[in-house]
Amino acid sequence: MNRYEKEDIVRIVKEQDVKFIRLQFTDIFGMLKNVAITAEQLGKALDNKCMFDGSSIEGFVRIEESDMYLRPDPNTFVIFPWRPQNGRVARLICDVYNPDGTPFKGDPRYVLKRALKKAGDMGYDAFNVGPECEFFLFLNDNEGNCTTITQDKGGYFDLGPIDLGENARRDMCLVLEEMGFEIEASHHEVAPGQHEIDFKYGDALTTADSIMTFKMVVKTIAQRNGLHATFIPKPIFGINGSGMHTNTSLFKNGKNAFYDESDSLGLSRDAYWFIGGLMKNIRSITAITNPIVNSYKRLVPGYEAPVYIAWSARNRSPLIRIPAARGASTRLELRCPDPTANPYLVLAAVLTAGLDGIANKIQPPLAIDKNIFEMTAAERDAEGIGSLPGSLEEAINEMKNSDLPREVLGSHIFEKYIEAKVDEWNEYRTKVSKWELDQYLAKY
Repeated sequence: MNRYEKEDIVRIVKEQDVKFIRLQFTDIFGMLKNVAITAEQLGKALDNKCMFDGSSIEGFVRIEESDMYLRPDPNTFVIFPWRPQNGRVARLICDVYNPDGTPFKGDPRYVLKRALKKAGDMGYDAFNVGPECEFFLFLNDNEGNCTTITQDKGGYFDLGPIDLGENARRDMCLVLEEMGFEIEASHHEVAPGQHEIDFKYGDALTTADSIMTFKMVVKTIAQRNGLHATFIPKPIFGINGSGMHTNTSLFKNGKNAFYDESDSLGLSRDAYWFIGGLMKNIRSITAITNPIVNSYKRLVPGYEAPVYIAWSARNRSPLIRIPAARGASTRLELRCPDPTANPYLVLAAVLTAGLDGIANKIQPPLAIDKNIFEMTAAERDAEGIGSLPGSLEEAINEMKNSDLPREVLGSHIFEKYIEAKVDEWNEYRTKVSKWELDQYLAKY
């Protein structure tokens, strides 16, 4: 992450012939928004004097409370490599503030900052996160509309000429690197048309910013390659869905707080308690980690989806996996989040759930080292293995009946989020699907 002062940005904008700056922020549903200004207005923006209409953003405020201010984070300044070299375009990610100078409680970035402060108050220096973002690349039709026709027949780790998305993925990696990302891996995923690009972990706030940037870049470069990129978890029935496995670690006094060389698994008490907190709270935050109706088309047995609430250091079937690396690289991998989730809210919820485990010394159950996918329902019951909610409706009800989501989100976002998700579920359940017509129309 770059460290910029205001003067640095003004100088770079002038030297690089930047003409437009996009002041970006994220709404509570994880949608990236922006207000574009010209270079002549940059000084005003950097002095936190750029105002916008908050009532126009879903889930923000009512019309009588509409005036809000964008405060750019100078360290998020970056120039878009795909825009023209003359009259270039840059962006700054912003925090949202009220007119009285207080942080807006409906700003997801503020929610994550508040959770990080809680971790700091408990003595932790950093909460590091490494996401694994999967997505599909589809063809467009003759009118330019997106389809669900895959552009290849590739599978896990296949390469060209089978993987026709390889060129687009290469371009994405090059653009991301030019924007400051350190790309660690890029490959074709299990399903036809499915891809993954992994970038280096960072502190939670930087990583959440990076996920939003990553999704914007992937969609933009796909479009420039004549393809459509989508992050919805299950666009096609019968093949694997897309997830956003989330690797996390806490640091205290500069050292990984999850590592203990004297433990048989190399895990500290904090790591076990963090796992315990996640397992206790995961059902109540699933509507955050998996926020749309389609999320629950992925979270079904049979497609490597992590639906079972268990943990292991030896296999990939449970919800929480402990990768093999130890020492400074010790981490927990939460496997249920999907890339439609708001990364600021996800990381705040995961951190708060884990801190609940640490604060209350919640010991997790024994690790499950067998393949849970091959266990019978009776065997899972005998092991005490629960499962994630099976629908958005079930997840919403779990969220409503728990104190932790309200603590994480604050009352403003909690209530707006629940209201919107109830509306989303009701709209979905009242629609007549093609499956229903195929099954019933002729029969009845």
